[in-house]
Amino acid sequence: MERQALEGHPAFVSDYERLIVEKSDGIGWLVLNRPDAGNAFDAMMLDELERAWAEMDADPQVRVIVNTANGRSFCTGMDVVQVARDKNAMRKHSRRTRDAQLKISSWHCDVWKPVIAAVNGVCAGGGLHLVADADIVIASESASFVDPHVSVGQAVAYEAITLLRKSPMEAILRMALSGRNERISAQRAYELGIISQVVPGDDLRTAATALATAVAANSPVAMRVTKKALWRCMEVGLSTAREEAAAQIDRLAGHPDQDEGVRAWREKRSPNWQSTATAEAP
Repeated sequence: MERQALEGHPAFVSDYERLIVEKSDGIGWLVLNRPDAGNAFDAMMLDELERAWAEMDADPQVRVIVNTANGRSFCTGMDVVQVARDKNAMRKHSRRTRDAQLKISSWHCDVWKPVIAAVNGVCAGGGLHLVADADIVIASESASFVDPHVSVGQAVAYEAITLLRKSPMEAILRMALSGRNERISAQRAYELGIISQVVPGDDLRTAATALATAVAANSPVAMRVTKKALWRCMEVGLSTAREEAAAQIDRLAGHPDQDEGVRAWREKRSPNWQSTATAEAP
């Protein structure tokens, strides 16, 4: 992200070449940083994404993660130039696709901290993983969503399957079957429930920071349990989801955050939550 956005705040910058990974005030920023290539996934970026998600999830100072990008595009999917020129470079990731073991998104990487996607421009093809698998998605007015897989003879699967759990089937099928000929605007994506907020482009990171700050103010353990329960309900039946959620709630009983939350509310102050390093139900 732009360095001035975090000026005056503590930050870490790890040895990434395709990403910028920083933190500030409990917010972890995972920023795609190949603007000249439309932030397309090459082999190095895919490797770095897996490492960055793990780094963010393990850092006790990070309570919520914002995923966005530099440049005019959010993510234009796989780097077709690299695929055409160097098939060996993508061999590992091709096997992962075949074996349903992708490591692109937070969901793929078992990240149970809240994840906000802030879509700054076009999101195409494989980039939809980052939208479909985020917990909350906001976008700039200029953002758009398109899936060109069928236009180049490839099947649409992973990304659309998750989007179908969040949005009306007809709209997702229309995008999938129309390929490069169908773009969903930010406003239309909002109407379909793919995203929850549309903001002017210059305000996107400010809006993402405000939203992330509001999320980060809550109990890490309570949010972790909530996220697991709600994502799990998309995989199992209603009764099973409710039973498993009840068990999670019961396991949370007696956690220090429950007493602290009530005490802070009574005392009209901000709560002092347990560190994310211990954000698991007992």
